[in-house]
Amino acid sequence: MFSAFVSAFRTPDLRRKILFTLGLVALYRAGAALPSPGVDYKAVQECIDLVSGGENAGIYQLINLFSGGALLQLSVFAIGIMPYITASIIIQLLTVVIPRFEELRKEGQAGQTKMTQYTRYLSIALAILQATGLVALAARGQLLQGCQQDILADTSIFGMVIIVLVMTAGAALVMWFGEQITEKGIGNGMSLLIFAGIAARVIAEGRSILDSRGGLLFGVVCVAALAVITAVIFVEQGQRRIPVQYAKRVVGRKMYGGSSTYLPLKVNQAGVIPVIFASSLLYLPNLVAQLTGSAGATEMSWWQEIIQTYLVNPTNPVYITIYFGLIVFFTYFYVAITFNPEERADEMKKFGGFIPGYRPGKPTADHLSYVLSRITLPGSIYLGAVAVLPSVFLDIGSSTGGQSMIFGGAAVLIIVSVALDTVKQIESQLMNRNYEGFLK
Repeated sequence: MFSAFVSAFRTPDLRRKILFTLGLVALYRAGAALPSPGVDYKAVQECIDLVSGGENAGIYQLINLFSGGALLQLSVFAIGIMPYITASIIIQLLTVVIPRFEELRKEGQAGQTKMTQYTRYLSIALAILQATGLVALAARGQLLQGCQQDILADTSIFGMVIIVLVMTAGAALVMWFGEQITEKGIGNGMSLLIFAGIAARVIAEGRSILDSRGGLLFGVVCVAALAVITAVIFVEQGQRRIPVQYAKRVVGRKMYGGSSTYLPLKVNQAGVIPVIFASSLLYLPNLVAQLTGSAGATEMSWWQEIIQTYLVNPTNPVYITIYFGLIVFFTYFYVAITFNPEERADEMKKFGGFIPGYRPGKPTADHLSYVLSRITLPGSIYLGAVAVLPSVFLDIGSSTGGQSMIFGGAAVLIIVSVALDTVKQIESQLMNRNYEGFLK
């Protein structure tokens, strides 16, 4: 792996892409630490330290995970990439429901460009909505419950509108960062930004656990994290290889085809997307309950009590069950959208390929669907088990404020998966540039 990075830096084109990616990631982290205008940064930090040990610490750690600590600090990039992720979920759901979106998906690059444009517009709308909700919660003292300090220096309408506009612009800029990294850099831009946010907190969270609970428990957490990393790497590399044979064709005086290859189907075909989708959806009910509640109210409605009881604490059995179920659902959903057996069968048939023992066309598509459904089940269970692992086994306690979340399944899964994918892309591009061919 390290040799691949050394070779990449020796290649001018790849070195430029890597430095471009690192530069945008550095800008993202700088914006995540820059307070929005009108926010009392000192009061925010004191409030975060105060609520870290409270009973709602788990939900704060969860919603703060993907932003790298920027959300609760109300920084310029507080909204982060969550609106873009939510917009992607909605657009992909509408692809199944609206025929026009299905047609765009089949139009190739032109249709994909149109779908991306719709996703951007929806992301901006969701960013405005989410920024308004966060600012409203902060003004009413409900964002960091249990803190009595005023975290907004200016609670006038004009002051709060400025904060909303700054956060919305920050979300748009983060979305642009991600797209630029994907297009001109190395790796998937959105995944790398999430990776940067999580990785930036590892040292601080580890030191907090070490100071609060001692070296023994810190060692146990590190060993558990290493075990999870080993299991994740083992499963992420697992794949089912379906043999594909290409028939010989004579074109003019030359013969083509006759080669044997395979179609790789990964055990975890969906990657970390289901975990991100499920986490973002679980955050929404608590946000809605806080927005619809009255400031200083001592009584909650029945549905707010249900959300507060079952959908806030990550160690609650109902929360774990719903989280696990959402991950399994989104795994099947995302695999069904990204891998179409009928399209793959048609492509193989067009180029003279077939799976030994199966006729081209529908029998091949049925076989691919059968194999995909069999490997998606253990893949979805693996994703769900890794994601809920810290809630089941690593509930360190309120004194750490749920800070084991950073060493838990979801964070480790994202870090390892993004790192593996990025290294594979670097090795692939190195192979394309260093391939000498047969005629040299």
